[in-house]
Amino acid sequence: MFYVSCIVSQLVYSLGGSAFPGGVGSEMIEVVPFFHKMAYTIMSQVGKENEKAVLATTILAFSISSIITGLVFFLLGALKLGSLIGFFPRHILVGCIGGVGWFLIVTALEVCAHLDGSLTYTWDTLTHLVDPLHLGMWGIPCLLAVILMVIQHFIKHPMVVPLYFLAVPIVFYIVVLSVPSWHLENLRDIGWIFEMPEAGVPFWHFYTLYDFRAVDWKALFNTIPAMFALTFFGILHVPINVPALAISTQLDDLNLDRELRAHGISNALSGMLGSIQNYLVYTNSLLFVRCGGNSRVAGFMLAVGTAGIMMVGPVLIGYIPVMVVGALIFLLGFELLREALWDTWGKLQWIEYLTVMIIVVTMGAWDFVYGILIGILLACVSYVIQTSRVSAIRASYSGVVARSTVRRNPVQQRFLKNIGHQIRVLKLSGYMFFGTIASVEAQTKALLDEKNDEHKPIRYLILDFGNVSGLDFSAAEAFTRMRRTIETRHVEMILSGVEPHSDVGKSLRSVGVWNDKSPVPIFSDLNAALESCENEFLSAFYERRDQEHAQEPDQNRQQPIPADNNQTLSPASIYGTTPRSSNLLAAVRTTLKEEGPLPMNRYASLKEPLPLILQTFEKSTDKNEDFWFRLCRYLERVDVPAGTTLFKVGDTAKSFYILESGILRCEYELEQGNLTECIVAGTTCGELPFFSETARTATVTAERDSVAWELTSREWEKIKKDDSELAGELLKVSMKLTTERMAALTSYVLTSS
Repeated sequence: MFYVSCIVSQLVYSLGGSAFPGGVGSEMIEVVPFFHKMAYTIMSQVGKENEKAVLATTILAFSISSIITGLVFFLLGALKLGSLIGFFPRHILVGCIGGVGWFLIVTALEVCAHLDGSLTYTWDTLTHLVDPLHLGMWGIPCLLAVILMVIQHFIKHPMVVPLYFLAVPIVFYIVVLSVPSWHLENLRDIGWIFEMPEAGVPFWHFYTLYDFRAVDWKALFNTIPAMFALTFFGILHVPINVPALAISTQLDDLNLDRELRAHGISNALSGMLGSIQNYLVYTNSLLFVRCGGNSRVAGFMLAVGTAGIMMVGPVLIGYIPVMVVGALIFLLGFELLREALWDTWGKLQWIEYLTVMIIVVTMGAWDFVYGILIGILLACVSYVIQTSRVSAIRASYSGVVARSTVRRNPVQQRFLKNIGHQIRVLKLSGYMFFGTIASVEAQTKALLDEKNDEHKPIRYLILDFGNVSGLDFSAAEAFTRMRRTIETRHVEMILSGVEPHSDVGKSLRSVGVWNDKSPVPIFSDLNAALESCENEFLSAFYERRDQEHAQEPDQNRQQPIPADNNQTLSPASIYGTTPRSSNLLAAVRTTLKEEGPLPMNRYASLKEPLPLILQTFEKSTDKNEDFWFRLCRYLERVDVPAGTTLFKVGDTAKSFYILESGILRCEYELEQGNLTECIVAGTTCGELPFFSETARTATVTAERDSVAWELTSREWEKIKKDDSELAGELLKVSMKLTTERMAALTSYVLTSS
């Protein structure tokens, strides 16, 4: 049965089933304990006295279990579930390689030293191993393996290993024959040569044990749970052996689905031919490849050779020195341990290397499966530790740096720069869970610390979820605690980059971060959140400015503030004695001092559009009102009702606008996504495409009833012809304004990414 399973698997893999040209298939040795359980279950029900029924039922159970294993393997491959191996940490596979190496060394000791049963880490075992006779029996094979490793270090030829192991038995028999007192039978009895197996039994003898009339079907049915347990255990080996072999043979284009289908076919065929489970054996394949058998022809020849040995019989085994097999097993064990522990030194992180060592020790001293389970557990723990070290806060900006894309006039820009530190943006990223949320809570508390509050008080704290992929229950609850902490410091928490009905939004709502009774302002993107905060500060600014100048505000031009996207923030009050109110009042007074007299007072004797031109261009030119008066006759007043589209993307730029009142909304359609900005009174619109004579890059629509002054292409041609100095200065101003806008947009893109 062993030979049939090996031949079937080898033919399937070598004839194209597997991606490994030199892959070696063999019986799945690890399932033998399950076979024992199935056999004992059947024997307990059928009875020892019914030997024929026991054998017939047991051998049929073995073959059926192989068919079931094959079906499960094939279904996994057909459903393309092999990609799940990508979630299996590579250092766990390395640890398994080392564990197999330890297991092979232990096996070599058991075979060479003739231990009764498995090796146990006891004093009696140590005494047995250091006995002079037994020490020589396992010490010589161990020394032979070490010598071969030294030779391989200097000679890389693939024929070194096979020639070496052909030479060892030749030297052994030369030594034996040179000593007359040494006889093969004595050496076989002592344990230097394998025992002679029973001869005369045909290779097809196990087929005579199949007798469906003698099968106890009830007992067979009772072994089904063991069959499925065996199948599950067998499945665990493929995701471990195949990727490990791919690493060792440097096969990069591994398709695990293909390997699963190949295993399904080989196991199903093996069961149908009356044999047992098989799989692609890591150690045998690695030895075969390193000996030069990395081709499908070599694999096919191996199958033919195995079939020949099966037919001839195992008579040759009785003449093979034990040291040959022992040295071979020692060699594989040493190489795998070196690959796992020596070659990875300095390449793995210390926690990954520790995990590899724990897996190796657990597999060697305890159990192979337990080693894998402990490795997976340690990988999960190390993942939590390493992930928690990476802050979930991608970046932190104040409102001085993080600005909305609203195109504001110079006075508003100066004021927002002075008060921007009262806006704080925390950009969150990744999947937030119990291991990463702690850093967010800690930094939030640090921002709200009393010392920071006195020097740089915060009024609005924006938590941007634009780059957050999800959060667990612990992280969601942490935001509830953070909200309570933030509110006790009279700071308003704002959420951006989250939709109420998204997965993140549902998680936050489920723990009460916001609800209908106590809503938290939520914005679809960071730009909208920043715009709303800036509007609140500007409202306070205009209110205080009107009080300072003891007059009613000009609703059209002097308070050009965009809409708040249906979200209501707590007002930024200039009254009170809190650090925020005092700081806000100081920012207002500083800006008013820099501004000087109101524009309407400063240019009271002038007629529009000259006051508008001077107010809009004041930061970009040193020319006086006499110079810019020359521009007025080329401009035409245009009324733009709400909802009117001034121009669209791709249109020819025929006009340039200076906005006197109202608000325009500009929408950019980029390959990376859409970007929106507001244009308020006292700013320009459409200057770059107009002066550069290129197509429009955005669509501009009036959000409110607006008034603008338009410079058409025809009038621009007149300016260039009649007043070249004015044309040059206008171009210079437009370039400066464009530079400011590009800097603002670039800053927003960088802070929002």
